[in-house]
Amino acid sequence: MTPRAGVVSNSPHLSASSGHSHGMVNGQKSLDLCSHSPDGRQPSPLTSPLLNDAGSVRTDDEDEVRRKRFPTDRAYFIAKELLTTERTYLKDLEVVTVSFQSAVGQDEATPDTLKNTILSTFEPLHKFHTGFLREVEQRLALWEGRSNAHIKGDYQRIGDVMLKNLQGLKPLTANLHKQSEVLMELEKACRASRKLEGLCRDFELQKVCYIPLNVFILRPLHRLIHYKQILERLCKHYPATHVDFRDCRAALADVSEVVDQLQGSIIKMENFQKLLELKKDLIGTDNLVVPGRVSLKIEVFNSTSDISIIYLILHCMPVYSIYLINDAHFLFSQEFIRLGCLSKLSGKGLQQRMFFLFNDIILYTSRGMTPTNQFKVHGQLALHGMTIRESEDEWGVPHAFTLVGQRQSVVVAASSLTEMEKWMDDIKMAIEMGKTSNGPSSDLLTSNLTDNKCPEESSVEAESEDDMTASHTSLERPAPHRGNTMVHVCWHRNTSVSMVDFSIAMENQLSGNLLRKFKNSNGWQKLWVVFTNFSLFFYKSHQDDYPLASLPLLGYSITVPSESENIHKDYVFKLHFKSHVYYFRSESEYTFERWMEVIRSATVPSSRARILNSKESHPH
Repeated sequence: MTPRAGVVSNSPHLSASSGHSHGMVNGQKSLDLCSHSPDGRQPSPLTSPLLNDAGSVRTDDEDEVRRKRFPTDRAYFIAKELLTTERTYLKDLEVVTVSFQSAVGQDEATPDTLKNTILSTFEPLHKFHTGFLREVEQRLALWEGRSNAHIKGDYQRIGDVMLKNLQGLKPLTANLHKQSEVLMELEKACRASRKLEGLCRDFELQKVCYIPLNVFILRPLHRLIHYKQILERLCKHYPATHVDFRDCRAALADVSEVVDQLQGSIIKMENFQKLLELKKDLIGTDNLVVPGRVSLKIEVFNSTSDISIIYLILHCMPVYSIYLINDAHFLFSQEFIRLGCLSKLSGKGLQQRMFFLFNDIILYTSRGMTPTNQFKVHGQLALHGMTIRESEDEWGVPHAFTLVGQRQSVVVAASSLTEMEKWMDDIKMAIEMGKTSNGPSSDLLTSNLTDNKCPEESSVEAESEDDMTASHTSLERPAPHRGNTMVHVCWHRNTSVSMVDFSIAMENQLSGNLLRKFKNSNGWQKLWVVFTNFSLFFYKSHQDDYPLASLPLLGYSITVPSESENIHKDYVFKLHFKSHVYYFRSESEYTFERWMEVIRSATVPSSRARILNSKESHPH
């Protein structure tokens, strides 16, 4: 199969990954279309094995043979989702237990306390899930009839395997509670050692670290939610008389109990992880993650070890959220709510800016033309005493609204009515929440930046996606640092995402084989695809250690092909953004529905504003 050159070479969305410069989202990678050859040169993406390997094209005859050979029951495909996502999860665990430990954990700059915490937390989980995956693979092989053993018993079920292993996971619940401790120990150590901070930054540029390291650390918490979702679908599918129903229901009760215990910790650690990521993307803010922005409330006090943890947090650790550590609850005030593009009205007209909404303050920034590709903070608006009103008629600008602060007013315009409503809803929510809190708003700016003395922005021009692509056409040019984080994707696609969106994306992960086709190509290419962090990551097979390309989904629409597109295949969905069109073909009605569902969670904006902890009410 030969892909259409125009789609591949001109699209920043489907980006082939390479050495220290691969097109990943949410990590510290750039929108680079090339992959390194062994001699270090960067060949055309058209020579990438991902995009041009005829060996991975599957014929229609092969497809029909496979359909006839394997089971068609919906429960089988639900169980297969457990298998495919468990394969990805185990690979993600190995990023921490193998790759990170090898690249960073052995260095003298890494404190023994951090090494021991990571080792004691993740090694038992890795060992457990290695055995669990083996059992799931064996059961699916029997279910598919690839062994004569299925003749001797009823193996077309998965509830007994899940029940046994979820009960075996219970003794490791303490390890799941320690994810927050690992995250805080890592941040503490990086703040204390520039060398370690550099080692972690370099590790996040490696191919294997396709999303931010901190997200890998939180994976075990999210995996429990995935188990719960899979079991809920099985229980909904089975009649009460089915042989697998009782085990599935018992397993669901077990995992639900653990998820309920950890839910509060999950919510708050996601917020802390996002604050740490934003700190890397911003220039001109000193206090986004520092001990000064803390209000502490101790609800439970169990032991002297809790006192030590409090000392650690207050004196050593930058933490803003609520954590559950050793059964002690800590309440911290800082909450991230939304980030995204708005156009700010100034004397020179409308200028594209990135806005960051927190529970007490709004930051507005421009994209810095620097080697690090960070965003430069130009000003801040305190939410205390702020009012907000629609201003389209007042200024003659579509989707405009005014933020009226105590010291300054700012007029901004959103890219659409939907974007304006999301921003206004969330800002109003944050203002109302702030009325019940105590203390002044935080000052996040460095000393040389104030609301009234923002550098004029005429030198910082908004880049289009085509401009961005053109800037990376030199194959010899190293990719810029942090060139393709979620902040940059929002910038280039003129949209926004909320903390609710991030949380939903973490809960809606999916893996499996898909057939992919470009708009003007004839054949279908078989790929292993992982959906996470608002992106699709493409591999040749599930055994690969790192993705070869990625497709950030923000701004894309997902539909079913029309008759005029002459696809004429079952279970096909279409991804479309501007001139970029991709078709993906799944193996069953269930898998088709699941891919549509999870991709819509990344492409359809969250509905209306929700209170800061509204995630607690989400069905999982």
